This record gives sequence, structure tokens and C-alpha cells, in this order.
Amino acid sequence: MANALYDKGRNKFARGEILWKATGGSTIKAFLVDAASYTADLVNHEFLSDVPSGARKGNSGLTTRADAPQLTIIDPVAGVCDANDIVFTAVPTGAALEYLLIFRDDGVADASSPLIALLDIATGLPVTPNGADINVAWDAGANKIFKL
Repeated sequence: MANALYDKGRNKFARGEILWKATGGSTIKAFLVDAASYTADLVNHEFLSDVPSGARKGNSGLTTRADAPQLTIIDPVAGVCDANDIVFTAVPTGAALEYLLIFRDDGVADASSPLIALLDIATGLPVTPNGADINVAWDAGANKIFKL
């Protein structure tokens, strides 16, 4: 697989249901994901509930939406979506994590928090947690996190 956007997430961008902007935008968060516990389906998966909680790792290795680090969004230019780098704190020792999953936290439930992107081509991926923090530095190239 290569870095990709979820089809239903693209539709939500097009309909204005996901607002990638620095002020007044959507709450965008990320999880590290174990590929052995999640089979990506970029066409049919729509919400965070489509990703098993056991596959997700957030701060301190916890798996709820509240434990996923929030991205500090940088306003897009030419459809390029970017954010400040993030840190997953104190991720306990465990299986290798191959994906970065980006989603909009609607503040209500996994079943209504839309998936946006799944990244597997990034410096440092896969990463095997060892109890320390895991720093994520987004790509500094022309497409940053992703380009619409």
C-alpha cells in the first residue's frame, strides 16, 4: 500500500464536512496502527469504528479517541494539507506499528468520526514502541501530509 486518502473522507472534504484550517476547523487527530491487526479498505471504511481499537495506539498506548494526539493544523495552500509535528507519548512496548491513521474526531463516537488518510510511507515507519515517546515529523516536501 502507499499513502492514501479514504474515498469517503474525500467526499466529506468535498461536501465541507471536514474543515482543514488553522482556526475554526475540524478536530483532526492521529493514531499509530498495527497493520497485522487492521486490513485497510480505502473504499469501504468510513469511520474510526472500522479500525479495531486493538490495532490503534495513541498516547500511553491507549486506544480511545481522547488518547489520539491532536494535530495543530496549518492552513492549506494549493490543496496541500499540513500540520505541526506531533508526539505520541509513552507508547508501551509492543508490536511494530506500520501506519499513521488520520481522522476527524467529531467529539461524539468512533462510529461518527470519519477516516481521512492512512500513511505507511514515512520516515521511521514501521516503528516498534519501547515505552518512550514516538515523534512524528510530517513530510517537508511539496505534498506535506497529503494533497487533495
